Amino acid sequence: MSIELAIQSGVELEEFNTLHLPSIAKYYLEVTDSQTLLRALHWADENRLQVLILGGGSNLVFSGDFEGLVIRISIRGRSWEQAANSEATLVLGAGESWHDAVLYAARSGYRGIENLALIPGTAGAAPVQNIGAYGVELQDTLASVTAYDREEGGWVTLNKEQCGFAYRDSVFKRNPGRFIITELRLKLSRDRALQTGYRDLQEYLGDPLPDKLEAIDVVEAVMAIRRRKLPDPEILPNAGSFFKNPVVPNEVYEGLRNQFDGIVGYAQPDCVKLAAAWLIDQCGWKGFRNETVGVHNRQALVLINHSGGSGRDILALADRIRQSVCERFGVELEMEPGIVGSGCSSEIG
Repeated sequence: MSIELAIQSGVELEEFNTLHLPSIAKYYLEVTDSQTLLRALHWADENRLQVLILGGGSNLVFSGDFEGLVIRISIRGRSWEQAANSEATLVLGAGESWHDAVLYAARSGYRGIENLALIPGTAGAAPVQNIGAYGVELQDTLASVTAYDREEGGWVTLNKEQCGFAYRDSVFKRNPGRFIITELRLKLSRDRALQTGYRDLQEYLGDPLPDKLEAIDVVEAVMAIRRRKLPDPEILPNAGSFFKNPVVPNEVYEGLRNQFDGIVGYAQPDCVKLAAAWLIDQCGWKGFRNETVGVHNRQALVLINHSGGSGRDILALADRIRQSVCERFGVELEMEPGIVGSGCSSEIG
């Protein structure tokens, strides 16, 4: 089939984003292999169309229709490479479910990504955000990614250093639309130390920890904790944590701590990461809801679309929250999701 016949017109994207926001893609194509991806990109270039690369749609806010080509990456594949002694490399196609990959690794006895269980989205989107949870980030295990570089017009393999990872950041996020990830490799181990230092994990697993704690035990603990605190996007549409935890200099944190009893902060090298959820909660937003959207009643970081709201409704609420936090604490909150609408840049989510 020619690429022109495969591409659909006027496709509703509500089912392809976890906030269930309405948006119409002028053109849409689901790709399952690299060659189809290249043909689709060539077609978009010939027709001078913007391209949006879509994964699981778990980190995007659709604020309007998209007047270009939406390419949904459904490249699958899951295998082990370079297995030696206790170590092995897990190779994932970009369209694989991230959570399913975490379960697969843990059930195979390999450690490294178990703390990242139940994070929605696809494997290909994980490096863009450098996803993290409970003291672990993707960069801790990522060996390399394979991507198509639209700027250079060729395939590249980028190692961890070349990915330029930072807190919820990467070279992919800083250069939206340039790199299209099709595969990633994770270096895992059977005897890697399990990361159980976060309070929630300690409380769930018990103190002292069980003698024979395995990766799958941590996965199950993380799943139970997340399900207790976070809504299932299939039941209550959301995009997970909507704001980053702001990072401030030590002296700013000390000033805030002297002014606000109980402020939550996590020490970092030469700075402190504040708990955005605590800041939002202190401003009275937890459990807020209007006619269409709101803030989850158990986790202030999660904005929900409870009654058919639009992307503009979500963004208006986010702006109000950011303004109130800035006015009270002098701290700027940064959104985690990307924004998609008419005239937006290409990215992946």
